[in-house]
Amino acid sequence: MKMAEVKEKARKMGIAAAKADKVELIRSIQQQEGNFPCFGTADGSCDQVSCSWRDDCVGKGRVRAS
Repeated sequence: MKMAEVKEKARKMGIAAAKADKVELIRSIQQQEGNFPCFGTADGSCDQVSCSWRDDCVGKGRVRAS
């Protein structure tokens, strides 16, 4: 997902998006959705099956948080 889309999703959830980077925003959204704020930390597997970022995190579009 592109940064503009992440910011829009965060905005709709009432999360301030102005100064946060993409990983911070996604983790804030994860937490708001009731998931662990762990985007980018999985090592090829993830048990958070209801997380809307799961495919981006452990799939082909994986973004490193380091």
